[in-house]
Amino acid sequence: MAKKSMVNREVKRAKLVKQYAARRAALKEIINDQSKPMEERFKASMKLAKLPRNSSATRIHNRCQLTGRPHAYYRKLKLSRIMLRDLASMGQIPGMVKSSW
Repeated sequence: MAKKSMVNREVKRAKLVKQYAARRAALKEIINDQSKPMEERFKASMKLAKLPRNSSATRIHNRCQLTGRPHAYYRKLKLSRIMLRDLASMGQIPGMVKSSW
């Protein structure tokens, strides 16, 4: 089980990303528009830099929905490998059976 503080930190980051998404997208559009004057693009980049760091989508780390484990994460199921194995063994994931040979 992951620390609750780390899980809460990820929740906070996800909330900030959602809150600032439109603002960040607008500023990035100005920055990447080559037809705009250099001064205006520079001001937009400075405004972007003033936004909270955790409002950037790249700072979000995927975590298991059940345990909060950050490593060995399956995106499709939103689970770590450990919980995937446990749930599959209990038969709670449809179509997944334990392999044996």
